[in-house]
Amino acid sequence: MAVNETERRAMSRALELATLGPRGVNPQVGAVILSPDGTVLAEGWHQGAGTPHAEVDALSKLAPGAARGATAVVTLEPCNHTGRTGPCAVALLEAGIDRVVYALDDPGAVSGGGADRLRAAGVSVEAGEQADVAQRIIGGWLTAQRLGRPHVTVKWAQSLDGRAAASDGTSQWITGPDARADVHRRRAAADAIVVGTGTVLADDPSLTARDGDTLFADQPVPVVIGSRATPDDAVMRRHPKTPLFYDTHDLHTVLTDLHSRGIQSVFVEGGPTLASAFIAQGLADRVLAYIAPVLLGGSKLALTDIGVASIAAAHRLTVDEWLPLGADLLAIAHPAADLEEGVA
Repeated sequence: MAVNETERRAMSRALELATLGPRGVNPQVGAVILSPDGTVLAEGWHQGAGTPHAEVDALSKLAPGAARGATAVVTLEPCNHTGRTGPCAVALLEAGIDRVVYALDDPGAVSGGGADRLRAAGVSVEAGEQADVAQRIIGGWLTAQRLGRPHVTVKWAQSLDGRAAASDGTSQWITGPDARADVHRRRAAADAIVVGTGTVLADDPSLTARDGDTLFADQPVPVVIGSRATPDDAVMRRHPKTPLFYDTHDLHTVLTDLHSRGIQSVFVEGGPTLASAFIAQGLADRVLAYIAPVLLGGSKLALTDIGVASIAAAHRLTVDEWLPLGADLLAIAHPAADLEEGVA
């Protein structure tokens, strides 16, 4: 049975609810329970590790038997395992839910399979509703589950002719205020912001996420990669979050350690050398290229060597969105192979 308009509206609401939950080792999930006639009976969301999952949170607000024959609209496939809490698929069955609509499959080898369990019990199940929106909310968690490392966004700003700076090294500002504000909003949505020591020494960045002059409530953990020492008086040492320093050029090691610390999404904006390294090693899950209508010429390219010796070896991207930002243009893209491999 196809998803109806009432269920679509409920999913939009469930996605809003999901964002109320904390980012971390558990996914942000929202749920809405609909009566057979489409009335909203209850809402819920996952509020952190060890707390009831979204479906159970919503069901807990109903009297016993009140959910019989109802529809559960959930942003992630109901789980099928017992962790700190029991399987949500079982909770839905015990509550008498007749239908489940969800956005994304649970990729976990242990936690997945809830949809099959529900179908086997006679519950009508529809998957994929507004999956693209859900993907944007928990993309970091999904990558961590599938690949065992954080989701990596590589960002740079460039002139129309592909330069990240003028010949004398100056780069502030290639893009305008709308583009810079967009960068700060995206920083705030990441668990960590990653730069190289070269950027710290050259620009002395704060690595904070700001709304004008005000810090966002959510701040990314500052991460510095490289062997050169960071000065004791560097501005980023006054960051609200404790900085992490990695005296290595092994990006896989860095990402593995960040994952072990519960960091599931990183925002790389550490200059051409670091951006190129992430891309060359196949570690860029998303690219944000802010393009300004200015020509600089010279040798200060936005990317350096990324291991492409011929057109056949090019890193092909799929553009998800072209976003105008004042006079600038943002290209949001992901590796084209991701769609084929199921990790977009």
